Amino acid sequence: MENIKLIATTNFGLEAVTKRELLDLGYENIKTMDGKIEIEATLSDIPKLNLRLRTAERILLLIDKFEATTFEELFDKVYEINWPDYIAEEDNFIIQGRSRNSKLFSISDSQRITEKAIIEKLKTKYKTSWFEKSGPRVKIEVALLNDIAEITIDTSGDGLHKRGYREVNYKAPLSETIAASLIKLSYWNKNRTLADPFCGSGTIPIEAAMIGKNIAPGLMRKFDFEKFKFLDESIFKEEKKICYSEIKYDEKLDIIASDISHKAIEIARNNSEILGLDEDISFFQKDIRELDLPDNYGVLITNPPYGERIGKEDVDELNKELGNLAKTLKTWSFYVITANEKFEKNFGKKSDRNRKLYNGRIKSYYYQYYGPKPKK
Repeated sequence: MENIKLIATTNFGLEAVTKRELLDLGYENIKTMDGKIEIEATLSDIPKLNLRLRTAERILLLIDKFEATTFEELFDKVYEINWPDYIAEEDNFIIQGRSRNSKLFSISDSQRITEKAIIEKLKTKYKTSWFEKSGPRVKIEVALLNDIAEITIDTSGDGLHKRGYREVNYKAPLSETIAASLIKLSYWNKNRTLADPFCGSGTIPIEAAMIGKNIAPGLMRKFDFEKFKFLDESIFKEEKKICYSEIKYDEKLDIIASDISHKAIEIARNNSEILGLDEDISFFQKDIRELDLPDNYGVLITNPPYGERIGKEDVDELNKELGNLAKTLKTWSFYVITANEKFEKNFGKKSDRNRKLYNGRIKSYYYQYYGPKPKK
């Protein structure tokens, strides 16, 4: 297993952001598809990508890819894989499935056939007729698309948006991976002010602070690959050590996070303290109508309430107030993610760019208003 293929799954519409991250990390052989990016890699890249990627959802190990139009074909091809290389006798291997535009459309039958083939192969090594599955989790997926079966192992376990710092959520939260993507798509950098007037549980400010201080997003969480039989734990420990050594503890940041809800600010502050970022982000309770920001070429990135979270009239009014704020901050850039298709009308200005993406299953729009470049 010297050379392997990994798949970084992404939110639809954000593939290019994750690709840029991979290029910045030095990866070259990259293949981009809808919702995923395939990478030529080695085993040491499994902990590296899980620890470092901010915008990917999961890192999958591609085991095999083949045509399968009958269950017999599926069984035979899965059986050909040397599963004892990947699964220990006590491992709790779980089979998941997906199917689209394929003759093998029954997901449950594909899962059953795949598990049967894996068990029969494991029997040739472990000489047992029953696997208790009492050990570490190994999630295996059989994904069928246009009669091509893709067999993968999920190295992440829980989704990569689960960083480990958000102990409590406030209302409908923006995922950490999407928040990081919004920041990556903006013109913000560590030398500019960043503000979020609807900060909620603090995800956007916290993700920005992690980027500004170069804190790897996966440092506080556990991964399924840590228990895999084919991955030496020393590889993970060494990569984690490198990530800690690269943190810029002394970097000074100017990040402003406010919300009208006292409870939201309390939750956001607690979440930031878990990462030791409470001195890098100024949290305070304030209505957007009373917000006073310095006109210093700052960047505002926010996810204002919309839809069922508050009434329609309140949504329109908040977006109008956001537009009024923009009129007073001539040098600022504004970036707003919302599912409200009337946002530009209420904001009072057509965006320089509007990017469609999905916040979970909610179709959303990322409205981008570019301010002038800071004076040197």
